[in-house]
Parts: sequence; C-alpha cells; structure tokens
Amino acid sequence: MTSVFNYKQSFTLESGETLPGFHLAYTTHGKLNVTKDNVVWIFHALTANSNPVEWWPGLVGDGKYFDPAKYFIICVNKPGSPYGSISPLSNNPLTNQPYYHKFPVFSIRDMIKTYQHLKEHLGISKILIGLGGSTGGMQLLEWAIEEPEAFEYIVPIATNAILSPWGIAFNTSQRMAIEADSTWLDQRADAGQKGLAAARAIALLSYRHYNGYGITQRRDKAVVPLSKETKYAADNYQRYQGIKLINRFNALCYYRLSQSMDSHDVGRNRNGVEIALKKIKARTLIIGITSDVLYPITEQEFLKQQIPEAELLAISSDFGHDGFLLEFKKIESALRKFIDEQRTFHLKIVNE
Repeated sequence: MTSVFNYKQSFTLESGETLPGFHLAYTTHGKLNVTKDNVVWIFHALTANSNPVEWWPGLVGDGKYFDPAKYFIICVNKPGSPYGSISPLSNNPLTNQPYYHKFPVFSIRDMIKTYQHLKEHLGISKILIGLGGSTGGMQLLEWAIEEPEAFEYIVPIATNAILSPWGIAFNTSQRMAIEADSTWLDQRADAGQKGLAAARAIALLSYRHYNGYGITQRRDKAVVPLSKETKYAADNYQRYQGIKLINRFNALCYYRLSQSMDSHDVGRNRNGVEIALKKIKARTLIIGITSDVLYPITEQEFLKQQIPEAELLAISSDFGHDGFLLEFKKIESALRKFIDEQRTFHLKIVNE
C-alpha cells in the first residue's frame, strides 16, 4: 500500500533554508504486529521508487526473505525523487508554482530527519532491521548514527561513510551532461531530459564492471539496433538505458539527488567519521561487492573497522556496484546466517 505523509510545520535544512512543510510517499507491505517489533525499513537507491517488491524482487515479497506475512516492511521515496515525495516537480506553497530549479538540496541527513517524523507518526519506536544499498546505505548509516537506539540490526550494502572525490567526480560529470542540454534552464518539467540520457550512460560505467560488459554486451552479440549508426551491443545498451531512464525519471530530480549524494559525510559536525561510526549500537552486517568501482570494497572494510563489532561480507560478482541488486541469493544467505541465527540465539538465552 502506498501512502503520503504530510508534515505541515516548517522544516529547516542543513543549508539553513526553511521549507513550510514537506510530504513523503511511502509504501508498506505486511502489518505491524501488536508489539510493533517486526518493522523492516528499506532504503532505496538513486532512481528507485518506494516499492522494493518492484526493484528487489529477489529479497522482498511473498515467500521471499522479507515476507509481508512475517514483517511490516516500509520504504520511503526520498525527498527530491519524482515518485511522490517533495521534489523539484512539487508546487512551492509560497508561490503556488513548481519549484523546478529553485528546489533546495536535501542532504542525506535532512532526509533522515524527515523519516524520523514519519516514524513518530506511525507509532514506531524500534526498527528490527534496516537495509539499504548504495545511497540507501548512506541513509541507513546516517540514521543509525543520528538515532543509535532506533535499530536492532542494520545491513548497509555497497555504500560508504563519506562520498569520495571519485564519487563526486562521477556525479559532477553527470550534472555537466545535463547542463549541456540546451533545454536545461527552461522552466518546465521536461527540462534537460536528453542530458539526463547522457548522464545515465556515464553513471552506468560506475555501476557496472569491465567483466560484466564482456559477459552481457559482447562485440559479437546480435542486437536490434536503435539506429543504423548503432553497430555494437555496448553502444546500443548505453543508448537504450538512457532512453529508458528519461521515460521514467526526471532531470531536475536527478540533478538534485546527485547533489544530495555529494553531501554524504557521517562525520560532519560530529568530530569526524571514526567517532561518528562508533556511535552505532545496532548489530551490523556490512556487505560489499569486490568488483564495485564506485564504492570500492576498501570503503566497506573501513566501515567494518570503525563500527563496533560489525561483520563484513565481501561478495564476488562480475557486475560491479549493481551486484547489490543482482546477487540477491548471496545476500539472502548472509541475512539468514546473520539475523536469523542471532535472533534464535538471543531468544534462547532469554527463554533460559
């Protein structure tokens, strides 16, 4: 079920800009039990929506590890996204016109503060499991630091404590592609969409891996070309993925969300990254993808070193960063071992 939470009080961002309110679209699966201790909060990545059954079907859904028959599963569409939450496409209540380019940047920390209001609205005091990959993992880490008692277990996947200069450079290159679109500054909802297609092609190079392209986009692979100039599978693939994104997403939103990613630094105003990570009290399983070039495995190793008693699983995959979406069988196996076995052990101790 998809719902909208409206917060009608002023909300001040880290930047100092104050909004008259905000709204969040969120999707839930399953029911909150009587003791309210079956909450699973999933955080989506850059261009996903609030329904993980659609984009993480290997892990979420009927009969899957995160089964609605067992858990109350919630995922929020993060601020800035075009899938229902406050974004550049929303009307500014002060002008009754769309924000468009005037929409402010929500930092990752700002996003978490909006979720805290929703959590309170839903009457949730404790989240059993928090799970998120990529920018979803950023949000999860922020919240586990901001509110250490909120989670029992957290599973940050293919993510980091602070976005690297490498990551910022990828985001900047994508924004430059959007800026190069002659329509970018037009005050309309479809401004910069061709630039967005180019930005997506750049992003894919950070999401995938050399080996993955060699497997799925071989030079001799037969394709139905998008045009007579398109000869090779990899060429066709990059262009197709660009078209696919502009048919479902928005350049204004993409631009702002990339800036949100750039803001990620759990140590900001907390005396540094190491001190901030040591505030986490949840039992933590960190998962990394060994072929990830956007968030290298060394970044997950750092998280393991700094988060108290954290465990690390390094997954081997040919598909780079996107392995966190594709290697769901390996992730499920790790979850069963880390969460189910620990919960059984602790319940046994309590009962004894």
